Amino acid sequence: MNILKTIKKLPGGLMVVPLLLGAVINTFFGNSILGMTDTGIWDWFGGTFTVDLFKTGAMPILAVFLFCNATTIDFKSAGVPLYKGVVITTTKVGLGIIIGILVGKFFGPDGVLGLAPLAIVGAISNSNGGLYAALAGEYGDATDVGAVSILSLNDGPFFTMVALGAAGVATIPITVLIGCVIPIVIGCILGNLDPEIRKFCEPGATMMIPFFAFPLGAGLHLSNLVKAGIPGIILGAACTLITGLGGYFVYKLLRMKYPEVGAGIGTTAGNAAATPAAVAAADASLVAVAATATVQITAAIIVTAILCLLLTSFLHKIEEKNRAKKAAA
Repeated sequence: MNILKTIKKLPGGLMVVPLLLGAVINTFFGNSILGMTDTGIWDWFGGTFTVDLFKTGAMPILAVFLFCNATTIDFKSAGVPLYKGVVITTTKVGLGIIIGILVGKFFGPDGVLGLAPLAIVGAISNSNGGLYAALAGEYGDATDVGAVSILSLNDGPFFTMVALGAAGVATIPITVLIGCVIPIVIGCILGNLDPEIRKFCEPGATMMIPFFAFPLGAGLHLSNLVKAGIPGIILGAACTLITGLGGYFVYKLLRMKYPEVGAGIGTTAGNAAATPAAVAAADASLVAVAATATVQITAAIIVTAILCLLLTSFLHKIEEKNRAKKAAA
């Protein structure tokens, strides 16, 4: 059975499928068994490895993921790839922070169109590095692909916490921000000091995703998915249009050879669905909106994966015509 191969074919599949599976099990068997009993599987197996792995273990596993992912960031990559990486990462995260500040200032913690700032910033500030690399490989050159090593810095909840704090929506202690980034910094340092450490940890950057996705889903109820509905679709479309076009026009402004590649940041990372829970752990006032934000971001992961492909392809055709005209002139 090609279970893993099938899951990987889906947009953000390694994150989305276990998360939804966890939500299904929690909905029907979590606190009660289909409403027929007063206790559920979490009560039955409380205090055991089963609950640690499938219900309460998301945060420590996510911490390991962040460390492993950080070891793959190669700061030895210099020159043009580094420059491009800084440009697109600044654009992606900068837009997330600006939008977070504006939404927080004018609409407060409740947000707009059913979307809380936690969901908006969580979706916009993180990008799917794998999809960007694939698009860069198809429409750009080696320097565009190499930029993904810097773009990977926006994985995880750190920049979302910064944006929410700047917007006045969340109160994130500086010690929490530092604590959030320490595993990433240590991972970066060790991965660059010793290539063998990077090689050893690299599989964890992918392997850990389903293991923190399932317990995150086990904290959700399927009724939350209904709430994602249209707001989740709007969030995904806005993310692609705002950051995808933002990356494209910044690349155009800087006269990059393949500006269409800049649109490749118009996605939401698969692991961005973990961001609301991480932020809510730092600021308890956001616990109430974390579940809805999680499913809205989950919807955005799928929507952006599709729309970003279409947008980048469309912009590529435009740029190809422009390059053909310049060549003929």
